[in-house]
Amino acid sequence: MEILKTEHLSKVYGKGETAVKALDDVSFSVKKGEFIAIIGPSGSGKSTLLHMLGGVDRPTGGKVFVDNTDIYNLDETQLAIFRRRQIGLVYQFYNLIPVLTVEENILLPLLLDEHKVDKKQFNDIVSTLNLQDRLNYLPNQLSGGQQQRVSIGRALINHPALMLADEPTGNLDSKNSSEIIDLLKMFNKTYKQTLIVITHDERIALQADRVISIEDGGIARDEVIRP
Repeated sequence: MEILKTEHLSKVYGKGETAVKALDDVSFSVKKGEFIAIIGPSGSGKSTLLHMLGGVDRPTGGKVFVDNTDIYNLDETQLAIFRRRQIGLVYQFYNLIPVLTVEENILLPLLLDEHKVDKKQFNDIVSTLNLQDRLNYLPNQLSGGQQQRVSIGRALINHPALMLADEPTGNLDSKNSSEIIDLLKMFNKTYKQTLIVITHDERIALQADRVISIEDGGIARDEVIRP
């Protein structure tokens, strides 16, 4: 089952002689439950692509379908709600709310929607992330690895169609990096969570089912690592 599809995606910043083409005619699809790594040199367009997939920045041209919804056919309010419910985002620098506790940060998407919390689901996620003893802590009381675990919990709490991670280990040491990738892989395999990771780390990329290489705003290679 296809969970994501892009059609002729392009993004241009600026106009005239100063225009910069960050994405150029990018088309591909992703099956539900796939783990895909997107790699490429700095400035290649991979972070721009992730922002397009996540509904964070509108493309100049082309379409993005997430679970059969043409996300850029939505207005800003509809897109914000769809993004909160269907797309889990994990960033290099965590993006946690500093005045909220670990529990409140994880539950934030549900609280914004005024949805009832499924306590069993919440407890399962917290236990898997080994955060059960940190629920009342603030982000500045946590290590980098723990903060990234909170970010993962927040991304997963709504059972999103897609989980997108932009250099999720880029701010961590090797031990924490390995643990974070193992957690992401576990959620991918155990819960069939579709996962797309941008990374500079070839060791991480080679753990994916498929690797998409971006160069000069386009897809240079699309390779299946394991069927």
